[in-house]
Amino acid sequence: MGSRITFFEVEILDWKTKQQLCFLEKVEPQATISDIRLMFHKLYPQWYPARQSIRLEPKGKSLRDEESLQLLPVGTTATFYFKDLGPQIGWTMVFLIEYTGPLFIYFVFYFRMPFIYGLDDRFTSSRHPVVNLACICHSFHYIKRLIETIFVHRFSHGTMPLRSIVKNCFYYWGFAAWLAYYINHPLYTPPSYGQKQVNFALIMCLTCEAGNFSIHVALSNLRKDRSKTSKIPYPTKNPFTWLFYFVSCPNYTYELGTWIGFTIMTQCVPVGLFTLLCFIQLTVWAKDKHYTYLREFKDYPSLRMSIIPFLL
Repeated sequence: MGSRITFFEVEILDWKTKQQLCFLEKVEPQATISDIRLMFHKLYPQWYPARQSIRLEPKGKSLRDEESLQLLPVGTTATFYFKDLGPQIGWTMVFLIEYTGPLFIYFVFYFRMPFIYGLDDRFTSSRHPVVNLACICHSFHYIKRLIETIFVHRFSHGTMPLRSIVKNCFYYWGFAAWLAYYINHPLYTPPSYGQKQVNFALIMCLTCEAGNFSIHVALSNLRKDRSKTSKIPYPTKNPFTWLFYFVSCPNYTYELGTWIGFTIMTQCVPVGLFTLLCFIQLTVWAKDKHYTYLREFKDYPSLRMSIIPFLL
């Protein structure tokens, strides 16, 4: 005789009120959290799976979709807590919105619309060559990001809260307008060290853009099978990926390098402040990712730092 299957009973409570929302009977032991989300969605159509946070404790962490019921620290009658995460938006759409804005906002200032700089004769003079180059570099940066969003990136998390898009757009779009206003201003002063400074900055920008793209492709290749399982990224034959020998998030290192190069090229204070904020935010993300790697992999390369080789 075959062994009998022990089915589970799943109780889902509201995380705040502790009120029972549903009681699922005869749930198979190999059912995953993703399966439970779908069952819950059938009972509450307004809460589609991406809106659901299913957790073991009211204020605990959300359980991952792939976690199996039989492997969780619960009895045959499992109690979970549900929290509504609010309306969600897919990451691809998030990035398309965030990156399209700066691309077009910059052009509004580059073409010196009369409602921005006025009609003074001084304000219709020809642009300094570095202003044209800065526009090309800025546009290239965001076009590259859009291309990566559509063709390269594979997202481990499908969505983010819709409310966060407002904050993110305010950051990207607002800074794009602030930078563009000063760089394209008719009274803009070119870099102190002239063409040598511009050429150095251009080489730095292009090198870091190529490096950033190479890292994104390498990370995407880790998820060719669409698996959500985390893997250790290693250098490939591409020299730009060799930075993996020294840092966990070389894509952030290259991103920072791009903005440092843009700061040197434009010699503009708002660009420098934006680069400083980028450094702070990228460091936070890199450290979080680095510590996640350390927790998940006992054999993680010990030489690696988070974002800056040997330092940070």
